Amino acid sequence: MSAIPIVVGYLPIAVAFGMIAQQAGIPPLLSVCMSGLVYAGASQFMAVNMLSTGAGSLEIVLATFVLNFRHFVMGLSLMNKLKKMPAAWKMAVSSGITDETFAVASLQKETIGKWFLAGLILTSYTTWVIGTLIGGLLSQVIPPSISESMSIALYAMFIGLLIPAVRDNGKWGLIALVSMGLNTVLGLFLSSGWSIVLSTVLGGLAGVWLMRRKKG
Repeated sequence: MSAIPIVVGYLPIAVAFGMIAQQAGIPPLLSVCMSGLVYAGASQFMAVNMLSTGAGSLEIVLATFVLNFRHFVMGLSLMNKLKKMPAAWKMAVSSGITDETFAVASLQKETIGKWFLAGLILTSYTTWVIGTLIGGLLSQVIPPSISESMSIALYAMFIGLLIPAVRDNGKWGLIALVSMGLNTVLGLFLSSGWSIVLSTVLGGLAGVWLMRRKKG
């Protein structure tokens, strides 16, 4: 039952990703493999966008690493609730931690059971992969105009992640604006891939400085 909200949220976004990937020239089989191996929604959308702009492999890998670095922090935080779980299980479930599964698991007041976490992650993972397949297949039968309009899902997802953070602390909005400005300026001199990587890193450093300044 705990995975139902994640399933409801994942399915339409995964379908949108499958359609956008097909639109970018990525066959359904490859987009499904991407969802199965990468399993990181924001990074997958970003990678497809970077591929469509001609970014190189190194640029995509670096951008994905920077964007997903937060998973190290989430994993370490979640380990406090997994003290009784065998090390082999911890290694297995660590690859399935996402923002949503982390949020649900963190709300558990007691130590998390291995079967609860395994069920939560497996259900979410399966939904994401199947949704990607559905999107890839649908994009082959629906009108191109509808398929192309799904690209707005990328922007909607990031806006949906940003707005709650800005409501909680307005400085997150300032950090986003700084990153956008850096990407625009760097894009005048560098390829789109490198401008995304550098603006993400520099924007993150600016965010660290702003947050420390607030505490001080």
